Amino acid sequence: MTWNDKLNGTRDQLRTLNKTIPDTTRAFGALGKTVKEGGTLDFKTKEYVALGIAIATKCEACIVLHVEALIKAGATRDEVADVLGMSIQMGGGPSMMYAAKALECYDALSAA
Repeated sequence: MTWNDKLNGTRDQLRTLNKTIPDTTRAFGALGKTVKEGGTLDFKTKEYVALGIAIATKCEACIVLHVEALIKAGATRDEVADVLGMSIQMGGGPSMMYAAKALECYDALSAA
């Protein structure tokens, strides 16, 4: 499965979930909007944090969504790689495996 397939599949799964429990998913969406728009950190920095957490928790669906958001926010490969290094330092070997997946995802989605 390609990263574009993973992205599309994740979106399909979320659409189904949104239809099934719309109040819950709307509330979660509102939380996300509030967190991303408020505070002192900019959107891109918050997405870097989210990517690090996605790697640490081994969530491929989260990785693909946050990598896509970072590409749209203008993140460079070197910036993403710096975040991956920090994620590896904090999470050890398992994070290294998911950091490799995140870099592969960045390369695939940024080439599209």
